[in-house]
Amino acid sequence: MGKKKSVNRKSNTFIVLVVILAILLLSSRTCRLSRRNLSPVNPETTSETVYSQNPDSLKIHKKEPMPEISQPDKNILLGKPSRSQRDSLLTLVERKYANRDGMFMHRKAYDAFLKMHEAAKTDGIELIIVSAFRDFNHQARIWNNKWNGQQVLSGNIKATEISNPIERAREILRFSAMPGTSRHHWGTDIDLNSLNNRYFESGRGKREYEWLVENASKFGFCQPYTPKDSGRESGYEEEKWHWSYTPVSAQWLSFYQKQITYDDIKGFDGWETARLLSVIERYVLSVNDDCMNP
Repeated sequence: MGKKKSVNRKSNTFIVLVVILAILLLSSRTCRLSRRNLSPVNPETTSETVYSQNPDSLKIHKKEPMPEISQPDKNILLGKPSRSQRDSLLTLVERKYANRDGMFMHRKAYDAFLKMHEAAKTDGIELIIVSAFRDFNHQARIWNNKWNGQQVLSGNIKATEISNPIERAREILRFSAMPGTSRHHWGTDIDLNSLNNRYFESGRGKREYEWLVENASKFGFCQPYTPKDSGRESGYEEEKWHWSYTPVSAQWLSFYQKQITYDDIKGFDGWETARLLSVIERYVLSVNDDCMNP
């Protein structure tokens, strides 16, 4: 009898141990599953399903769109960009689109020009860039050469024949901007095919100009200097060759108006006349209305 009880106790003890072992195994498996579900997510290997469980994590990886145009530094508006600024904003114009090597344009303006060039070519029109980005020093050479009589002005006269500095500057300003005030400083503006209005009044030049008037706006370009009887009361004379990429230049013109003062316009011959001639108001801001809005 005593022996039978001893056997029963051992049997009961064995059953209890088996039950405990089963509980421990089940508990261990549950813990592993729990830790797996709570482990941190690796963003490099996470599937879209995991992201849907945690929408906030999408904000970390979603690339926010860059603003279309950021306010440029004052020196960029004046044609004095640093080397890094030039590299960031400008791109080299391929020789096949220009009459010489080494010209640069604002990247957005150049992309738009390429599309316009292709469309014009389809219609039998060849658009060639004869001038694009010009920095302050480049514009100063143009201005100083005219101011000092080394380059003749319209009408085959020399500025040195005009003794009054205000009148001398006014005559140069018919077709040339003072350094620090040129739209060419921005890389958004280009001169096409010729720098003579008469070229565009007949033959091939007339067909080119008529195509631009009809189609340039489709690619974002406008003619800043239309005839003065077309709404412009002051400023430069008409330039049929000068076209501007409005989505950038219109905003930069607004920035120019807010940031640049006459204290910034200096460093070239006759710079003192800029304030006297109200160059910012009467020249920089005097453009075709189509060029005022992006």
